[in-house]
Amino acid sequence: MANEEENILNVLLSPETYLENPKTIDYVTQLNQFCLEKLTTEPEKLQEEKNELLNRTQELAFSNYKTFIQRAECLNQIYLKFKSVQENLSKISEELPQFNEGCQNLRNVASRIDIHRKLNHLVSFKSSELLKVLELPQLMEKSIRNGYFEEALELASYIKWLGKKHGHIPLVESIVSDSETLWQVMLNTLIAQLRTDLQLPKCLEIVGLIRRMEVFSDAELRLIFLQGRDTWFQNLLSSISVNDGNQYIFKMIELTRVHLFNIITQYRAIFSDEGNVVPSTHASNVNETDIFYSWLNQKISKFLAVFDNPEVMKSISSLDSVIGQSMYFAHSFSRVGVDFRGLLAAKFIKIIEQNFEHAVWKANKKFKQDMDKFVISKVSIEDKIKTMMDTKPEQPPMSLIEFNPLAAYLNGILSAFNEIRSCAALATVDFVANQIQESLKFCAKVILTFHKIEQQTFEKMEKEKFKRFCGGFQILVAYLQKCIHLVFPLQEVASHIGIPVHQLQKEGITYINETAILEPINYLLPVEIMSDINVEPV
Repeated sequence: MANEEENILNVLLSPETYLENPKTIDYVTQLNQFCLEKLTTEPEKLQEEKNELLNRTQELAFSNYKTFIQRAECLNQIYLKFKSVQENLSKISEELPQFNEGCQNLRNVASRIDIHRKLNHLVSFKSSELLKVLELPQLMEKSIRNGYFEEALELASYIKWLGKKHGHIPLVESIVSDSETLWQVMLNTLIAQLRTDLQLPKCLEIVGLIRRMEVFSDAELRLIFLQGRDTWFQNLLSSISVNDGNQYIFKMIELTRVHLFNIITQYRAIFSDEGNVVPSTHASNVNETDIFYSWLNQKISKFLAVFDNPEVMKSISSLDSVIGQSMYFAHSFSRVGVDFRGLLAAKFIKIIEQNFEHAVWKANKKFKQDMDKFVISKVSIEDKIKTMMDTKPEQPPMSLIEFNPLAAYLNGILSAFNEIRSCAALATVDFVANQIQESLKFCAKVILTFHKIEQQTFEKMEKEKFKRFCGGFQILVAYLQKCIHLVFPLQEVASHIGIPVHQLQKEGITYINETAILEPINYLLPVEIMSDINVEPV
């Protein structure tokens, strides 16, 4: 039976149609139960139901026409809206990744804001501690300005540690940068203090602070110390007036003796010279001991350079006292192993020789001028003839007084001897003797020239007077030889050279060549000197 129903359904309807509609299956099942008579009337019944449904549908359509129109419009609008929604959904689908990224960024920003809020809250809570950290550079600057360098070093050390630990923080980096600037300011301040008047404890403190800053090597620190103290020392020396050569040198010696030895004491108390050698950036090493002695050598060279200053030397009035003070000063440096009396001796020998040479030159010039004005006819010979003998050998020959050129020349030479007598260096004896000999040769030539010019006008008496004049010059030569031996005693010269006294004359030491001097006027000399001669006023 079941198979028959299925076959009927397969004939009337396709399997897809009835299988999908349960009512169809129920109706077919019901038809299957009808009798033939009822089954034959079923089509008419179905037609009537169809017509009734059609009529009802038409009535419903007429009665609900507006509703259907509205439905159609609504459907159209719904369609359009669905289409718009679909388009918007497509756009949203396209923009969703960007929106997602924006949301992620917003989330990150919100997260950072939250972190900053927490940090701000923490900053607010720790504001007093942070304020102390922020004020570290100002506190360090104030410490430096007020001279509290120990505290400034401690602050700098703490800031340096802070920078190593939290250097990635911009605020800490700024604090470290300010600290480095103040570090340099403190270093410059300490170095500047070395250029002021300091006692040993203060020097020890300042150099100790610079050493703790670990900026310079030990050799560099020695140089900076010596340069700073030398700047202060040179400022002291520059304040001395150079108007009075004696006072200038005495004041320089006094200041140098006091302050230079103080600097040396300070240096030796601060630095140890027990064989320290500091590696240099070059291949050679720097001997720290050489630094000190090079500086000391420079100071001594500057002191010696004073004696090469013509302005100072011109204003010296007492050379012997300057030599005495300077030699004592040079000897005092033997305490530090730098006795420089030998260097001073060379300077003073040069000064003595220059002064003597200048004095002799002035005497020569004066003699030439006097001879140009000399009138032999105005010289009168006294009636009494006598040989001029002086009671003391060191006294000038009285016979020369009557001859103005010879007397003036002798005064000039004696002045030159008097200037060097109290400080006569035995090393200058040859120079002095040569200067006297050359000067006397010059005078002999001047006398000879005078004779050649004036001899044509000489009368017998004037010739006699001129011979007496030449005799006076001969006496002058012999007297100047005595003067040389008075200033430079033969015994002392011989002992200094290390030869016997009698050997001096053989070697020509301290002796002038009288024969060579008088040779140009030898034929004009009298056989003997007889009378006093007076010079009438011109």
